Amino acid sequence: MNRQATAFAPASVANVGVGFDILGHTVDGPGDRVTVRRVAEPGVRIVAIRGNSQPLPFEPDRNTAGTALLAMRKMLALQFGFEIEIDKGIPFGSGMGGSAASAVAALVAANATLDTPLPRALLYPFALESEYAASGSRHGDNVGPLLLGGLVLATADRLVKIPAPANLHCALVHPQAVLETREARAALAGHYALPEFVAQSANLALLLTGCQANDLDLIRAGLRDQLIEPRRAPLIRGFAAVKQAALDAGALGASISGAGPSAFAWCDGERAAHDVAERMRAAFLQAGLASESWVSRVDGPATEQVA
Repeated sequence: MNRQATAFAPASVANVGVGFDILGHTVDGPGDRVTVRRVAEPGVRIVAIRGNSQPLPFEPDRNTAGTALLAMRKMLALQFGFEIEIDKGIPFGSGMGGSAASAVAALVAANATLDTPLPRALLYPFALESEYAASGSRHGDNVGPLLLGGLVLATADRLVKIPAPANLHCALVHPQAVLETREARAALAGHYALPEFVAQSANLALLLTGCQANDLDLIRAGLRDQLIEPRRAPLIRGFAAVKQAALDAGALGASISGAGPSAFAWCDGERAAHDVAERMRAAFLQAGLASESWVSRVDGPATEQVA
């Protein structure tokens, strides 16, 4: 048994356009590193947060890493406590799963200090509590992929890893802007027509079937968000041009990463993804926003213990 452990959780693309709150995948690139120490005193204490561009709460019940470990202690009836140190590597309010990364890295590290560590899937309920702290909703489209790696379907009580074609790559572009999750979710209030749900369900089915069958034409047909993207796109300066630039450069599809303002595109091959990323960055710059980008296989890494 370790008394201390450190874990690294990568960034992630939530929703993948057509899978609002239930589908996501990890990105090999930036991430959060969290160190957890098992201590005799009960409770959870955050002792350090480094690398954050915006102030983050040290109160454990207001911090996703703290909330996740509070849930772990309560549900497992642990008699000991935890101290947490967080090193942020994912920009705040970026739509790249930063809140989820801190939480899942904390859970994986804390799990390594238990007398009998739990299987990854059993950490999922604790991670959902952390998402509730961040956004007011228990959605698994970030934390599920972080626990299992790659492309994951995350329901209220189940994680299903979806096979992604080996050559399927993601171009993820983050503009120098902030869009908080709660604001982006507020934009979704209002009426939705039944035909919109039918069309979105069809697109999700096409995308998942395309991944299972290694059929890029089905993926291209399915990667079209008709429910969420139209309501959130106005919150992201230049998004329409960025998406069109990705499609013009040959992307299979493109949409908003998580709550935004980051945008992603799925591409057939690594070289194609780099080309698409450059075109997307140029479009953001045309809109007055500098940006940075990463290219990763859609079948990206899971959160791992690193020390």
